[in-house]
Amino acid sequence: MAHHKRTTVIVASAMVALTACAPAGYNGADSGAAEPVAVAAAEPTAAAEPEASAAPEQEPVADQAPPSDVQITDELVGKKLPRMGTVVTDQDGWVLYRFDKDSDDPPQSNCVDQCAEVWPPSLTDGNPQLRGVSDDKVGTITRQDGTRQLTIGGWPVYRYIGDKEPGQWKGQGVGGTWFVVDPNGKKNLTCLPTGTPKPVAPPAAGSSDSSGGGSDYSY
Repeated sequence: MAHHKRTTVIVASAMVALTACAPAGYNGADSGAAEPVAVAAAEPTAAAEPEASAAPEQEPVADQAPPSDVQITDELVGKKLPRMGTVVTDQDGWVLYRFDKDSDDPPQSNCVDQCAEVWPPSLTDGNPQLRGVSDDKVGTITRQDGTRQLTIGGWPVYRYIGDKEPGQWKGQGVGGTWFVVDPNGKKNLTCLPTGTPKPVAPPAAGSSDSSGGGSDYSY
């Protein structure tokens, strides 16, 4: 009988560990959002960089001010969140991400068009205020439309429209290519989903509530 009680306690503890890593506002019933679990993972080997394009060189696009209706990232904040650990947020507390299909050497974004609707780039019109993020880790790239996007450790950074409240990280592990970024530009792998969540649909293609995910987009 004592053995049975000890087994019950172990099982109950394991179930608590499975849910202890869920982000703020996480709802395990959401379709397309896998239950995250705490893992002890080291930074994986960097993904192979995209092969160089054979397309002829083009004239660089001059920097342009972001459109007036586009949110500007005025501040980068390195902070710790419960269960996730160290992350980077913007001035409003939205968690920022990096994309494995981008490049850090040279810094380059490969998230455009519909991808950028789901993962809005962190744009800047000057020098953002930094708190908990080292100045030598922050840079910018010029996107295809001429706007300037912030980089951390060479990696372009983004928000995720699937996050409905500041401090959420529902974009973690989406498509197996999107990860919460830490103040050094590395992936924060403290809390990973058990499966591979799909991204939510772009606003124009999805329903009024895009929090459910489950789209077939590959980004």
